[in-house]
Order: sequence, then C-alpha cells, then structure tokens
Amino acid sequence: MSDNLPFELQSEIIKRLPVEPLLRFRSVSKAWKSLIDSSDFTADYTGKVQHILVNYHHYLHNDHKYVSIVDDHTFPQHRVSPTPPELVNMLKSSSIIGSSHGLLCLSGYFRDSSHLPETEVAILWNVSVRKAVSVVLPHVKGHPADLGFGVCSYTKDPKIVYIRHIIGEEDQETIGRQVEIFALSTGAWRSLHNNLPRNSVEFFRLQVVIDGFLYWLATNKITMDNLIISFDITSEEFGEVNLPDTLAHDRSCGSLYISKLRKSLVVIERDRAVYDPIFIVWMMEDGDSKSFTKLFSIYTPDVSILGVLEFRESGEPILKVSEDDSWYLVVYEPYSKQIGNLGIEGEDLAFSVSSYTETLLLHEQPNFVIYDKGERSILKQTAAKSRRLSKHTSKKLNLCNSR
Repeated sequence: MSDNLPFELQSEIIKRLPVEPLLRFRSVSKAWKSLIDSSDFTADYTGKVQHILVNYHHYLHNDHKYVSIVDDHTFPQHRVSPTPPELVNMLKSSSIIGSSHGLLCLSGYFRDSSHLPETEVAILWNVSVRKAVSVVLPHVKGHPADLGFGVCSYTKDPKIVYIRHIIGEEDQETIGRQVEIFALSTGAWRSLHNNLPRNSVEFFRLQVVIDGFLYWLATNKITMDNLIISFDITSEEFGEVNLPDTLAHDRSCGSLYISKLRKSLVVIERDRAVYDPIFIVWMMEDGDSKSFTKLFSIYTPDVSILGVLEFRESGEPILKVSEDDSWYLVVYEPYSKQIGNLGIEGEDLAFSVSSYTETLLLHEQPNFVIYDKGERSILKQTAAKSRRLSKHTSKKLNLCNSR
C-alpha cells in the first residue's frame, strides 16, 4: 500500500479485509502489526459476510464434524471444513449454545481416561482465527442449570451466564436460583444477586443473542403461559417479554422454538394438529414485544421436517428433514416453497447450526487456555497433541500455571 496514503486511510482500508489476509498483513510493518493487535481495532473489526457453521455427528459416536458455508449469493457452494482447535476436539457430548460477535460458545465436558468425574466446560471458539479458550463451569451436582452466552456490544467482552436451579428434595421443584457471570476480561466467575428470574419460570434450553440481549423461551409453571426471558449483557439485568396470546397459551409441550432472523427475534410454532407438521414463523419487529407478526409457514409434503435450525441472511430457514431413513439439511424458499439439499446427510445424524461473522476476538489469546476458579492455566501442548483428553481434572494434571 502506498506510503503516500495517510495512515488513518490505510487503517480504514485494511479494516475491510477478511480475517485471513488481515492477519498476514501484520508482518508488513510494525505500524500495521501494532494497529491490528490493538484492542480498539480488534473491538471495531467485524466481517461483512455471514457464515453458517454446521456441527454434525452420528448419535452412537462422538466424531464431530464441522462445515462452514459462506452465506452469500454462492450459497451453498463456497464451503470449507475448518480444523477445530485442540480444546474443541477435547470436548465430549458437545452442542452449540450460541454465537455472538463472531464467537461461538459450545458446551460439553472433558472426561478422564480413568473415568474420574466429568469436568463440565464451555468453549469459546473463533472459527476464523482458529483460537479457542475453555471455561470450567461452576456445576453443582444435583442442580440443573441453563447456559447463556453473548458479547457485550460496548466493551466486546465475552460473557457466559450460568443459571443454576436449586431443587427441593421433596417435590423436585425449583425453590431458588443462583446466577453466576463469567467475563473473559477478568477470567473469573462472580455471583449476581439482584433481579433474578422468578422461581415459577422454567427455562427451555435454547437461547439466542441479538443486539446485546440474551433471550430464552420459558414457561410460567403456575399459569402455564409461555413467555420469553431476556438478559441485558451490559447492565446484567433480567427481564420478561410477553408473547401473543396464541403463542402464550399454547399448551403443546415442545411446540415452540426460539431463533433469530437477521437482527430480529423469531418464535417458531409447530402446528401438531395436522399429520405432517407445519412450522409457523413469528417475528418481533423493532424490539417491541407487542409487534409479533406472522411471517410465513413452512410445509414440505415430500419430506418430514424434524426442526428449524437456523435462518440465512436472506431470511430462508435451514431445516433438518428426514426421508427414507436418512436425515439431512435443506434450505427452504418461503415463496416458492421449494427446498434445496445442502449435501450434508446420513443415518441418525445429530445437527446443530449457527451463523457467525468473522472477528478478531481471541486472536491474541495463547493456545490451550483453561479458566477455572479464577485461575488461568495453559494445557501442555505435548499432552494436547497426543490427545490425552482428560488431564484437566481436579488435580490439574499437566497444567502449567500462567498467572
């Protein structure tokens, strides 16, 4: 790039580059390296093109595979199979919790080869820069929990929300909640004591994050009405979002799902009144809970729809379907009602799908970082390369303290 261009203009130009060439340009000059490595540049950088990450594996095996598809006019032709960092490969029974500002959050556990107690963890993964960090979850045996993940819109600080449900011994009902927040900037968990969700509210597992807010679908166990629980990632306050009566009073267990379409919250209703399920997509407009509108219905008579997993930037839903004992992914065109096969299929496959954009977050993190009880440790690379999966136990075997 010409030295005649002002450095501020050079900065604006390279900010528009994809992550891979951008990181290579760090070697061009000390000034560029200093710029790209700066916290301000990292926080401001956002990729322009959405990607769709598919995680799939056979129900009887734990061999997870990943495919990343560029979500533009070439969809689904431009795809790659990213090589996950070793921390991601170490994760067993993993699932994608959500994505925010280009980071994906996966949950699962590390298992010791000697069958010692499992270590439940969350993994923050930047697919674009091939970096990941692991966070040991504050699990308490006998008390189920719900997980949330999002990046603060203002500070770009990744946060994990851990909602532990205190269960009564006699009736097995929720009698209290403990909420803990992990912020990557501090590397530690801290408790949240004020403005907690009501004990009568039961969370559904899936969450979405939109414009700095986390959302969970939930049910009030007293009235049996459905609602949405929100969490402001910046102020760390919970709230409630009311649903339209037709959704709030839906008594069919498991008939509602939550997702996002571009920057809007959507609720997907499964109509079980018919033999072949029909999925109805409702969208909340402009963040107003009173403005839920019905967008379109999804119906495919030739295949059986098992679920709506994600939405493309264009608004087309990605579906999990089955036909002749084979499960596969398709994209659905709402107006023509046609489906297109994504070429990812097999028998008894479990899928999770999440959209993301490129980011520089985590690129400065060293490899094999594990956060546990306020301490940051680094897993020895020799152990990781040999895939001895469970040397991170209560004894912290093969860990080098890096505080």
